[in-house]
Amino acid sequence: MFNYLKYYTTLIMSFIFCFISFADNYIIEENIPYSSEQDPYALERCKLDIYYSPEFKDNPVVIWFHGGGLTGGEKFIPPQLMNDSLVVVAVNYRLLPKANIDDCIDDAAASVAWTVNNISEYGGSPDKIFLAGHSAGGYLLSMIGLDKKWLANYNIDPDNFKALVPYSGQVLTHFAVRDQKGLSPLQPYIDEYAPLFFARKDCPPVIIISGDRNEELFGRYEENAYFWRLLKLLGHPDVQIYELDGYNHGDMAEPAHHILKNQIHRILSNN
Repeated sequence: MFNYLKYYTTLIMSFIFCFISFADNYIIEENIPYSSEQDPYALERCKLDIYYSPEFKDNPVVIWFHGGGLTGGEKFIPPQLMNDSLVVVAVNYRLLPKANIDDCIDDAAASVAWTVNNISEYGGSPDKIFLAGHSAGGYLLSMIGLDKKWLANYNIDPDNFKALVPYSGQVLTHFAVRDQKGLSPLQPYIDEYAPLFFARKDCPPVIIISGDRNEELFGRYEENAYFWRLLKLLGHPDVQIYELDGYNHGDMAEPAHHILKNQIHRILSNN
């Protein structure tokens, strides 16, 4: 059942945060096209919003990918990331089944490439980019951060990013892709659309955040725990995992933003 109380509470909080942010001279520039694709659905979906202050210069950038199971969802600026000297880029991407999985992943790559090439105009540093996203968004950022072919199409090396920060992201082949193959969400499956397949020790720092293992979706904590262990065994020098006790798949994103901000400060202070 749709939680109307939570929905309207989030809207009210977003309004309050936006009011504060504008008072501090922040701006949200909306619906900026980032893709060269010209089909009608791409023209509709391949847009991003940027939250920034004209007073910024060379500030850290969070590229935020929304969740929704690859079949729904809309871009938004997380209120918890406002007013913290961050440039935030919120991305829309094409969705299944109207698009295919290659479209979804390529849109994520195209939006990141656009950001790298243009973010300095909004006070952000192309050398301080953090990829973050919840659920399907975590899956997409993991795909383009680990399988280098997607960003290679745009002459971008994902190893230059400061960190990959998936919130309860899928690392097996996404269950929406499995569904198209007639497989259950509980049927483990790994192919070229599984971030886990491309785990490597030389990717950027990986900060894995999950909800409570007893509350998460489809064993998502255990899936990510294996991802964490595999990266450790491969010799990755900076991979961490957090389990947010008492938070389910939908609720875990809000407290996870605190971890993201702490990790941004840690990583940048060590560089």
